[in-house]
Amino acid sequence: MQTAALIKRIVRTPNICGGKARIEGRRIRVRDIVNWFEYLHMSADEISHEYDLDLSDIYLALAYYHANQSELEKEWRGEDRFVEEMKLKYPSSLSNRRKNGRFKKPSRIHIKYSAQ
Repeated sequence: MQTAALIKRIVRTPNICGGKARIEGRRIRVRDIVNWFEYLHMSADEISHEYDLDLSDIYLALAYYHANQSELEKEWRGEDRFVEEMKLKYPSSLSNRRKNGRFKKPSRIHIKYSAQ
C-alpha cells in the first residue's frame, strides 16, 4: 500500500463513531487501539488477530495518537467528564437498588436429576 493511501486510513466522519478518529471502513476508534495497547498491554499482533485488523492500521492509529496526543487526550477527558455527568444525572436503577439494600443476589439453584 502506498504511503499516501496509508495516511488516509485514519478518518473522522461526522455520523460514524461520533466523528471520532477511527480506522477507515471500521468502527474501531484510535482510542480503542490506544486503550488495548497502552492499558490492556495487548501487543499489535494480539489486537490484529482479535479484531481482524492489519498491523499497518494498528501502527497508524498509534502514530496518529502520538502525533496528536494532547488534542486527543483533551477530547477524551471531555468525553469521560460527559459520561460521569450522565451517570450522576441518570443513575442506574440497579445501582440504586444495591445502595438501598433492595437488590438481592440470586440464590444458587440446585437441580437434582433423577434417573428414569
